[in-house]
Amino acid sequence: MSMKMTPRSRGFTLIELLVALVILVLLSVAGYRGLNAVLQTREHIAAETRKWQHLAFFFSRLEQDVSQAVHRPILDQGGLVQPEWIGRAVVVAEDEAQLTFTRAGIPDQGAEMLPPQRIGYRLQQGTIMLLRWPFLDQAPRTVPLRYPLLDGVREFHLRYLDANGNWSELWPAGGQTGQLPMALEAAVTLSSGEKVSRVFALQ
Repeated sequence: MSMKMTPRSRGFTLIELLVALVILVLLSVAGYRGLNAVLQTREHIAAETRKWQHLAFFFSRLEQDVSQAVHRPILDQGGLVQPEWIGRAVVVAEDEAQLTFTRAGIPDQGAEMLPPQRIGYRLQQGTIMLLRWPFLDQAPRTVPLRYPLLDGVREFHLRYLDANGNWSELWPAGGQTGQLPMALEAAVTLSSGEKVSRVFALQ
């Protein structure tokens, strides 16, 4: 009577275990790198989306304000009459703005309208700020409120179109007083290098 020999069960050798471990490590590293690349791409897209959303909001706010510009000169802190629209190429004083003008009042709660406002736009330390004075005719030491509108800005340039079709970086231009420009051009250069400009008609 013959007997069948059962082959002995054989486990993994040390070399086989090491090879399997190396393969597992390589797969894990590849998976981590792939996941990290996906997360970085997602974060970059989200940051770009936020940047362009903020820029679109800024231009929308600027368009809304200039479209409501009105013919209303004001008295400054020294009692001198200032034009309804002032455009400066260079800002010197702390309370000056590159663009300062009088805009119509906005709707209050209910059907009543708030009185006209004196507002300004200026670039300050990489941020375009909105300045709003509490009153049109200013008392001594009147300080405007400040609201940040757009961060990450390298340059902010404004130009104004007169009735003769000429652009100027200053307003009033050419001795014209008591007038609003026909159009405003606003150019924003972001810290990341992109330059975007918009033109808004006033009249």
